[in-house]
Amino acid sequence: MHIEPGVVDGAKLLLGAATGAAAGVFTLKRAVEAVREKGVFSLAARAIACTALVFSFFQVLPHYPVGVSEVHFILGSTLFLLFGAAPAAFGLALGLLLQGVLVAPLDLPQYGMNITTLLVPLFGLQMLASRIIEPGTAYVDLTYRQTLALSTTYQAGIVAWVAFWAAYGSGFGVANLTSIATFGAAYMTVVLIEPLVDLAVLAAAKSVRGLRESGFFTPRLYNPS
Repeated sequence: MHIEPGVVDGAKLLLGAATGAAAGVFTLKRAVEAVREKGVFSLAARAIACTALVFSFFQVLPHYPVGVSEVHFILGSTLFLLFGAAPAAFGLALGLLLQGVLVAPLDLPQYGMNITTLLVPLFGLQMLASRIIEPGTAYVDLTYRQTLALSTTYQAGIVAWVAFWAAYGSGFGVANLTSIATFGAAYMTVVLIEPLVDLAVLAAAKSVRGLRESGFFTPRLYNPS
């Protein structure tokens, strides 16, 4: 999902900075809500865990260039279901920043665009979760259909944003549109895997309900609301 160097350049980079800043403001709003819910230490612990996981996802899990970008297993819906929206957002933002600083400094000018690509679909996923998950259902009791809907929403959002940035930066030529379509087709294969990962992780969490009051996971993981 990285926007590669050269796809968008010059003054056009300012739009990515603006949308990235807007996503950051929305993240802070969600962070305030998380602090009110479980306290600042719970938020900090979950954000640190998400950051470490995201950095390892980028570096360890398979990733390969396809079309205008790269296919990554980011597991955004998994992070959301375990830790909540704000910690997941912080983890995605900080994990990507660490990767840029430590491993891929050429990606830093595209940071605003890449953060937008990761965070806006996450908040869309959160909105969908509030609609398709009944208030009396804990996340550990979700069905495959529900996890599939969440994962698909997140991955489709990423594909849509990558397509937008690629068209915005490089136009609507046949070659560029073909590269966008190739990336989109390859990326949606992640949808075949991520719901299964979500269900496996939720099943593991369900078997260790002693963590219910730890504050390390989102309250909704175990507690219906």
